[in-house]
Amino acid sequence: MNNYRVLLYYKYVDINNAEEFAQEHLAFCKGLGLKGRILIAAEGINGTCSGTVEQTDKYMEMMKADPRFSDMVYKIDEAYGHAFKKLHVRYRPELVTLRLEDDIDPREQTGNYLSPEEFYEKMQSEDTLIIDARNDYEFDLGHFEGAIKPDIRSFKELPDWIKQNREIMEDKKILTYCTGGVRCEKFSGWLKEEGFEDVSQLHGGIITYGKDPKVKGQKWNGQCYVFDERISVPINQVEHVVVGRDHFDGEPCERYVNCANPECNKQILCSEENEHFYMRGCCDECRTHPRNRYIKEHGLSEEEVARREEHIEASRAAKA
Repeated sequence: MNNYRVLLYYKYVDINNAEEFAQEHLAFCKGLGLKGRILIAAEGINGTCSGTVEQTDKYMEMMKADPRFSDMVYKIDEAYGHAFKKLHVRYRPELVTLRLEDDIDPREQTGNYLSPEEFYEKMQSEDTLIIDARNDYEFDLGHFEGAIKPDIRSFKELPDWIKQNREIMEDKKILTYCTGGVRCEKFSGWLKEEGFEDVSQLHGGIITYGKDPKVKGQKWNGQCYVFDERISVPINQVEHVVVGRDHFDGEPCERYVNCANPECNKQILCSEENEHFYMRGCCDECRTHPRNRYIKEHGLSEEEVARREEHIEASRAAKA
């Protein structure tokens, strides 16, 4: 039975003594038995956590009793167990890391909110530009049809990418989206600050879009990347189109692994077969790295590693 839940939520709101509040919130969540990752800043809260139905009900009940969070919206997924291994509640200078010289307060300036139905309609307009506000590895697993993929590994790189590619956005109606909405709140506000006039965002993010009973996740291809043990969740309830491609052979793939080199740790889409064949190394350097975790995990001898390297070279030669 699905007797667990995963909660995803955020709220931009003033939190006095945010570092102290983070410690208090940690104790509160531990007392309930929750696991997850919750960020606290002076500008608000951004969290995702898992627990039983009873535990998550108590969490939401207690949060709603606090005037600061009484109207906070929760995106709720059923689950078979915890979606996290541990609980982390941490203070951060920003809820989402943009590191702007002049920060954006979404309560004062942000893009127009669009419901899933409105977003679905506007996506299909010829004068509309859809910008994915997430990281590249999130995009690779799934995205809206026709969306632009910024070449970024982290959210803080997005403003620079926009400045370098500003010409493609001139005279366009801009739509932007992210997983739950918290990143778009600031990003869309920053776009307006930069002089883009017609800026809208998917209110509630991809997760809300996928749950809408009318849209049913249509025009979304692939899976939605999530930052917990599930790795991904389905969005399109009508048709599932795989857009992910295996890092090594380009075949359709929706399975993420971390590079075995701890100094790299890059997430790559990879079949189980290729993970073993390439010893989970995203490149030659990482595969042969002395701290390769795959080699240690599987107890491979130097002779076995050498044999596998020979097979890799032979496979490359055959394809050349």
